Amino acid sequence: MRILLTNDDGISAPGLAVAEEIATELAGADGEVWTVAPAFEQSGVAHCVSYVRPMRLERLGPRRFAVEGSPADCVLAGLHEILKETPPDLILSGVNRGHNVAEDTLYSGTVGGAMEGALHGIRSVALSQYYGAPGGDADPFEAARVHGAALLRKLVATPAPTRDPYAVFHNVNFPALPAARVRGTRATFQGHRHAPTFGALPHKAPNGRTFLWLTNSPGNADSPPGSDSRECHDGFITVTPLVADLTAHALIESLAKSLG
Repeated sequence: MRILLTNDDGISAPGLAVAEEIATELAGADGEVWTVAPAFEQSGVAHCVSYVRPMRLERLGPRRFAVEGSPADCVLAGLHEILKETPPDLILSGVNRGHNVAEDTLYSGTVGGAMEGALHGIRSVALSQYYGAPGGDADPFEAARVHGAALLRKLVATPAPTRDPYAVFHNVNFPALPAARVRGTRATFQGHRHAPTFGALPHKAPNGRTFLWLTNSPGNADSPPGSDSRECHDGFITVTPLVADLTAHALIESLAKSLG
């Protein structure tokens, strides 16, 4: 199996090293693991692509590259340049430092990387680790590190997603628990929090100019049961099938009547 890795935390992120461990185990002795990741952190860029500027591509070692761009850019570089003659069987994006559930899914560069792979018809999975495992010296990525390969084997064993018209990709989130305390795995839907995900806080600089810091509204306990945000909060690994289609299909007929 040939696996392409990317992330949004950057080429030096510890979560990417965890993804490389998972991918190496999954690929096996005869497989290949290729890493094409952003040169700098790209958190919150969603499915952004560098449409109006070129990207620098730098080879850092065997099967390891850095791109001055977003996770989606990295996938494009991998598919159309680095692996254009030998496309990957699987694309993994992550392991992100922090969960990507509920509305986070819309902002996440990790999810954006997996989405780009799906748009090219390649099986793609976003991997994120809910941060804050108890224990000062605990490995915050332990749940992903221990359970990641086995979970991905189950996903790979399922029928490959087809474009209808968009291919399905999967968003996986590991709970903030030691591996032994993970309660299991749940198939979930994208959750919704009652409070807005982001706000803005003004800050006055010494020169008198105003700058804005974005604020985050934490909390997943109020999400509905069965959602990614609630189940991951409650200690389960969550797997959410996603597609790149934002259409509210159920409203098309009523909208047509309203428009006459």
